[in-house]
Amino acid sequence: MIDDRIQIGVIGRPHGVRGLVHVHSYAADEDSLVSYGMLTDDRGDRWTLSWRSGGVAELRDAQGKPLTDRTAAQALVNRKLYVSRDVLPEPDEDEFYHSDLLGLDAVEDGASIGKVVTVHDYGAGTSLELDTGLILPFSKVCVPEIDFPNRRMIVVRPVEVIGEEEHAPKEKVAKGASA
Repeated sequence: MIDDRIQIGVIGRPHGVRGLVHVHSYAADEDSLVSYGMLTDDRGDRWTLSWRSGGVAELRDAQGKPLTDRTAAQALVNRKLYVSRDVLPEPDEDEFYHSDLLGLDAVEDGASIGKVVTVHDYGAGTSLELDTGLILPFSKVCVPEIDFPNRRMIVVRPVEVIGEEEHAPKEKVAKGASA
């Protein structure tokens, strides 16, 4: 089932002593976090955000009150920020919201090799982590097909992921034979 919220950022460390925080935005344009209006966190608290300088924001609660000090800001570190799916544009073909990929069954040669639990994007290319511990490059070559209605994706692992020994020809050695 696809969640009606999309994670749009995460609250980082405090900035200074007046309640400002670093916010890591997952949006293509970080300024859009302001235009989305009310954000919710992973505990259900509601926030509005206004940027102060590069990556530093003032958060205000549902009553419009800003965080008062560094201690209040520290209490929010690592809280995930979400926006309602209906305020976001539909992704283009071959574009996906990370949350839509979570829980997909990864199927290779007709057998499940795990479910997607995390989407990593460190700038050098997106990868998918499965509940079995396997990490796959998220590319058209490795994941040629995604079937959202059936919550599965077809996987074709490259040699770099499977390992050379899987692709090497198997040699038969006769018992008792000497070299």
